[in-house]
Amino acid sequence: MPGTPRLGLLRDPDFGRLSAATALGQLGDRVLFLALPLVAIEALHADEFQVGALAATTTAGSLLVGLPAGAWVDRVRKRPVMISTDLVRAFVLTTVPLAWWAGLLTIWWLYAVALVHGILTVFFDVAYTSCLPQLVGRGNLVEGNAKLSAVRSVTSIGGPAVAGPAAGLVGAPATLLVSAAGMALSGLLASAIRTREPRPVPSRHPRLGREVKEGLEFVLRDPALRAVMAGDAIFNLSLVMYQTMLLVFLERDLGLRSLGVGLVLSGMGCGALLGALLARRVSARVGQGPVIWLASLITCPSTALMPLARPGWSVCVAAAGLAALSLGGVVRVVAQSSFQQALTPDRLLGRTSATARFVSWGGIPLGGLLGGASGSAFGAAATLWIGAAGMTLSALPTFLSPLRTVRTSAPRSAPGSAR
Repeated sequence: MPGTPRLGLLRDPDFGRLSAATALGQLGDRVLFLALPLVAIEALHADEFQVGALAATTTAGSLLVGLPAGAWVDRVRKRPVMISTDLVRAFVLTTVPLAWWAGLLTIWWLYAVALVHGILTVFFDVAYTSCLPQLVGRGNLVEGNAKLSAVRSVTSIGGPAVAGPAAGLVGAPATLLVSAAGMALSGLLASAIRTREPRPVPSRHPRLGREVKEGLEFVLRDPALRAVMAGDAIFNLSLVMYQTMLLVFLERDLGLRSLGVGLVLSGMGCGALLGALLARRVSARVGQGPVIWLASLITCPSTALMPLARPGWSVCVAAAGLAALSLGGVVRVVAQSSFQQALTPDRLLGRTSATARFVSWGGIPLGGLLGGASGSAFGAAATLWIGAAGMTLSALPTFLSPLRTVRTSAPRSAPGSAR
């Protein structure tokens, strides 16, 4: 790839378009992350369990279509999938403010929007992850993932900072129009990418079950990939438990309003940005394998500062702990995403991504329900303690695997592949 060492892939026009599309789509996601629960909490006065059920519904798509999505995406070009899912997600989100203004909005409407949006996001994420190796080349995966993480982190800062004041000014339902606009613009930018990937070679006898099984077998027989998925599953379940009660704790226990909640979440975006800027350097120095478990082990305990917080200066200390969590999370995700992509043959990229997502994200809906149930039974603060402990323990599977000492990954082929 041409370019200076500092800019690198950013000098490539198509990668620049992908980065811009990523920024706008992530802005929409970050606004949605704050605004949708606020619609339930403020506009519909939902209780803790209903907020947890909303979080579970948002991620239920991974369970419903997680595995077949990979097989379907592997049969087609990835860019059209990204474009269409972005545009349809934008349309779905606009129904929330329209229903609110018409006096028709209910918690069940939010559940339906969250479910449809989550299913479409599964297809978008699988296509997006599968597209990157072909767009930048396998030798540039760590750089590509790090730069895209940096772009996403910038919008993670701006998203809550925009959503918080906007929700206070025009109401949480109307704020979702910002999210919809970001996703629509993301789809339009993705349509401007000029690099055309080769059309996948169709199987002579395409069978969904056999294709899904092939992706499962490739991932599950590799001890390093198994460990990554197990650690992700524990982390994501615990994180969603934590996040489900985080907004409730910030608003009801600490007395923060929309602006204050937005500032806390923007601080998490600052940590994510720093993690993206450091990810490539840390992976090179520590090694791709060790950094995956070290990042979680070092930064996750800081999340225990939040349930200790009380109104006043301690909220700032707790917010710094959440920023540390985001820093470590981005470093870990960049390392393990690059590791997984480098090991996977082109023809299995969609299925491997979908399988990893299905296994590691499969517990997220359960995490939302557990978070809501725990919040109802024990309170928001106790649920934050449970989530903090679970996220810290998520480092164990990768620590006990070959990843403990693996410095870098090398591409290899799956049996029966053409590579």
